[in-house]
Parts: sequence; C-alpha cells; structure tokens
Amino acid sequence: MIGLELSFIWAGIIAFSVLTYVILDGFDLGVGMLFPFTKDEKERDVMMNSVAPVWDGNETWLVMGGGGLFAVFPLAYAVVLPALYMPITLMLLALVFRGVAFEYRWRTKRWKGVWDMSFAGGSYMAAFMQGIALGALVQGIEVENRAYAGGWWDWLTPFSILTGAAVTVGYMMLGATWLNMKLEGRIQAHMRRIAFPVSVATVGFMAAVSLATPFLDPVYFQRWFDWPFVGFSVVVPVLVALCIWRLFFGLQRHHDTAPFLCAIAMFVLGFIGIGISFYPNIVPPSLSIVDAAAPDSSLAFALVGAVILIPIILAYTAYSYWVFRGKIDPNEGYH
Repeated sequence: MIGLELSFIWAGIIAFSVLTYVILDGFDLGVGMLFPFTKDEKERDVMMNSVAPVWDGNETWLVMGGGGLFAVFPLAYAVVLPALYMPITLMLLALVFRGVAFEYRWRTKRWKGVWDMSFAGGSYMAAFMQGIALGALVQGIEVENRAYAGGWWDWLTPFSILTGAAVTVGYMMLGATWLNMKLEGRIQAHMRRIAFPVSVATVGFMAAVSLATPFLDPVYFQRWFDWPFVGFSVVVPVLVALCIWRLFFGLQRHHDTAPFLCAIAMFVLGFIGIGISFYPNIVPPSLSIVDAAAPDSSLAFALVGAVILIPIILAYTAYSYWVFRGKIDPNEGYH
C-alpha cells in the first residue's frame, strides 16, 4: 500500500515538473520562433531581453522530469528512451545549439544575423520534436517482456506530426502573449497582432488532436465518453472554451496579462486531458505507474531529496520572475 502511494506521488511530481517545463520554456521557445516575424534588430534585442534573466532556470524542470523518470521509474525510462531516441536527441541538440546562439549573438556584429537564425531554428526544432515525442507517447509504445518492442521509425506517424505542429504553434502563442505582456510600444502592438493568428491556429490544432486522441485506443474512448468518466472529461473542453474566449477578448481590448494567463491555462487543461487518457498508465497502452516504479526503498529515499529540492527550485524561480517583473526597458540590455 505504501509503495502504491509512493509511486503515484512520484508520478504526480514528474507530471508537475514536465508541465512546469512546458509552460516556462514554452514561451521561451515561442519567443525564439517569433524572431523571423520581427521588423529589425532592435526588436529582436528587446524580445531576447524579455527572457534573458529566466531562460536558463526554465530548463531546470526538464532536468527534474527526465532525472526523476530515470531514478524512480527506471522501466518507463528504459522503454521510452529507445522508442524516442531520435526526437529526444534532436530536441536536446536543438536546445544546446539554441543556448549557444543566445550567448554568441551578443558577442558579434558581423555574424549576428546568423546566430539569430540559429536561435530561431533551434527553437523550432526543439518545439517540434517535443510535440513529436508527445504524439508518439500518446499513440502508444509497444512493450514486450518489459522492453521496447517497436521499430526505429514508430515515433513518426501522422498523429505525431500533428501533435508536433500543435506544440510548435502553441509555443508561438505563449511567446506572443508573453511579449505582449512584457513589452510596450510598436513591438507590443506587433506581437499582439501576431498573437491572433497563432492563437486561432493553436485552437484548431488542439481541436484536431482532441478529436483524434479518443480513436487511438479503445481505452481512451472509454475514458472520455463512458459514464462516469464523461462527468469529469466534459469539464475540460468547457474550461478550454472559456479560456479561448478570455484570450481573444483580452487581445482585442489590449490587455497585457490576461491573454498570457489564458494561454497558460489552455496548456494546463490540455495536459489534464492527456492525464485523463493515460491514467493509471505511465507509458500507454500497457505499462502502469505501479509496474514501472522502482522499489519502495528507492522511492522513499528519492522523495526525501525531492521534498527538499522542489521548494528551493520553486522559490528561486518565483524570486527571479518577481525581480524581473514588469515591462522591459528597451535601453537596458543583456550582458
């Protein structure tokens, strides 16, 4: 009973870490993907200044989620990694290349345009590969004898490409609404205009993914449409609809903060929808949270560290956002 409880506690911790990463690094990646839509170098400088104080800390949660999966769900890690080698590797390479571009673009004049393109390209690749990995996981990973039994290209399907596009456009929505909140003047108005079409595209992709997901597996269909599950699942689309309305209302009325908060809420609700489909599996369709968990002693030992570290990470993350709250001064730059 204790092991059962510990495994579900750890599943919640990893889910929280992944969701926090998606939200925080999502708008960060979105800012990079909006680089090609800017008018001049000064706009790109101000956009990058909006994320410069926090972008490194955002990726802490990716390490937390991946490291936690390795430590407390080793079987899930051993199955997911070979199934998603290519998209995960490409994502990590894109994040590294993007980080290099972030630093180098401030150190050169001649090659600044090249590093700007590299920053944007790394952002697109990282976002798309994250969506591909999500789609491959949702559609299910073939497991036999507690090992991955699928092929090398099983991750690349029409559904995973759909989710890749959905995550990419969704991150652009987060980035545009973040810049609308942090900037002012011409660049803010420009990003607010961009936020409209990317938000419309995000809503369309969310609808397409939501409609396709229940038909991937009979269990998903049952979770969403059979009683008593439908009593819970029907709440999610209603809340999403409210967020969509408030998002566009805020953009139309030139609100600063509300559109960004609504964009975040849409991601949170989408994550909850995935959880409704998955539960109680950690790797669908057959590997459950309990089956994939490490021994109880390992779960308990790791939980002690998590109880100490997670509040510290939350505290310094909240502090950094508090210190750098408000609008960006275009005359102050990243050094």
